[in-house]
Amino acid sequence: MKNTLVIGASLKEERYSNKAIKKLRNYKHSVKAIGLREGTVLDVSIEKEKNSYKDIDTVTLYLNPKRQKEYYDYVISLQPKRVIFNPGTENNEFYELLKQENIAYEESCTLVLLSTGQYE
Repeated sequence: MKNTLVIGASLKEERYSNKAIKKLRNYKHSVKAIGLREGTVLDVSIEKEKNSYKDIDTVTLYLNPKRQKEYYDYVISLQPKRVIFNPGTENNEFYELLKQENIAYEESCTLVLLSTGQYE
């Protein structure tokens, strides 16, 4: 199972980040979440702080590029194996920084990857 960090997590059920947390847990992945408001989705606590998690395999982003800037150094410091840029989060500037750190990234949709068995 992959340790996944959802950045841009929302308590609102209609949000894709919320759906992703639920689907990741459905598939038995370990999930950490950072959002603007603290709360809980299923058994996952949404934190407001950028905690220094260990062994994060995947970071999945649900923030527009402008809001991502404050997370560049944080995400790189976690040294994840990959970063998923969900639709609407594409960010060439961040891709370059990740490339320099040898961190893989992909423009994809976490929900689709899970549904099609490609979330590896």
